[in-house]
Amino acid sequence: MIELKDVTKTYKMGDELIYALNNVSLRISDGEFVALVGPSGSGKSTLANVIGGLDAPTAGEVIVDNESLRKASDKKLSAYRNKKVGFVFQTFNLQPYYTALENTMLPLLFAKGVKHKKEKAIECLRAVGLENRMKHKPNELSGGERQRVSIARALVNDPEIIIADEPTGNLDSAKSAEIVDLLKALNREKKITVVIITHDPNIARQAHRILTILDGKVGER
Repeated sequence: MIELKDVTKTYKMGDELIYALNNVSLRISDGEFVALVGPSGSGKSTLANVIGGLDAPTAGEVIVDNESLRKASDKKLSAYRNKKVGFVFQTFNLQPYYTALENTMLPLLFAKGVKHKKEKAIECLRAVGLENRMKHKPNELSGGERQRVSIARALVNDPEIIIADEPTGNLDSAKSAEIVDLLKALNREKKITVVIITHDPNIARQAHRILTILDGKVGER
């Protein structure tokens, strides 16, 4: 269970105080597929970063499985980001000189007690249909294949939550549909909680629930 209680995130811009999130309270149940929609600058990415432990709220609490992220030590927060959450980004964030296999293995370099790291990465690449492209570097892959590598990388530590920030933003409609189908399959078959940020209403409609964000405030459709 992911729970936000009265979460506010502010930034200073000159003398002005900007509310990226404004007193947000919500719950996301285990195994849900939730879409976050809203215009550019509405607070979507800030909300995702707060849930993922990449950013801390100015006020309020983010509680995951009854543990407050705000009260967690740096060590616990790092373990949460590395082990419990898998991130998928619009720009893929792949290392250009590493193969698909090496990119997938990267999170395992920071994980303790994981054996057979290469085999685990191969397993994840197979799960996203890239078993024949493991030795290729990003510039040798299509946009859809690069996003599949980033999803494999997100899966390699067996996360309970996947946060996908505009994962189809750089893809055509056919490749976008493939990526969304893959995320839906992971949610359905592995019971992974998926939080997807999207501006595409067709993608949002495929989620279990749609949360709308405007001026840092969250509503529900």
